[in-house]
Amino acid sequence: MQKIKVEFLHENTIARIILDDGKANILDAVMMSEITEFLASLKHKQDIKLITFEGAGNNFSYGASVAEHTKERAAAMLEGFHKMFFTLIDLHIPTLAKLSGQCLGGGFELPLACNFIFADKSAKIGQPEIILGVFAPPASVMLPLKVGNARAEELLITGKIISADEAKAMGLVNEVYEDKAALDTATDEWIRKNILGKSASALRFATRAARASFDFFMLKHLPEFSEMYVKEMMETHDANEGINAFIEKRKPIWKNC
Repeated sequence: MQKIKVEFLHENTIARIILDDGKANILDAVMMSEITEFLASLKHKQDIKLITFEGAGNNFSYGASVAEHTKERAAAMLEGFHKMFFTLIDLHIPTLAKLSGQCLGGGFELPLACNFIFADKSAKIGQPEIILGVFAPPASVMLPLKVGNARAEELLITGKIISADEAKAMGLVNEVYEDKAALDTATDEWIRKNILGKSASALRFATRAARASFDFFMLKHLPEFSEMYVKEMMETHDANEGINAFIEKRKPIWKNC
């Protein structure tokens, strides 16, 4: 089953990716692989000026597949997930995410990797991994770079969920619109005004330069955090207990180790 839909807009200069698994747009191994494969196919398409991401239906994404976070599957899951980010970095093509409804965990880390984020008022944003007894490697790199340590730590350590307006106030979201229809209209207008008239080549160089520090820290720390996740955290009782409790739909019993 194909879990993303893709199309090219504005005379094939805008690549549109729609997450669509028919339910909650969960970023599982299949969807991540499809996204990465499509992104890789854009590397030599010199006319692409922007890549956009959005979710089908009322939600962007409920996040990565919790079932794929178990000790036996965590390493493969992180490898596939992080490959998606490394592929984006390698492209240097500007990116934009459109958020509605649930945008949680991995379902917000993908937008976090984008240059621009637009949302409607239904968006609920957060990194609730801590509630499952684990942490969010990509967000742990990206959030401090985007909003500073104080705000990043509040989201990463508490797992709180915030509204689109709160996200805009802290600098995570560029603009917030009343509903999905208004979001679609305004985003298209923004693309016409700010992207279409520019050189695709110049946009890639500008993105590469503007993102030099961001990309450096992603390439440096993401492998380190992946190793910490798999070789240290997943060896603890509580990480496994949190994941299993979620899957089994029960309250976790922490041992603090």
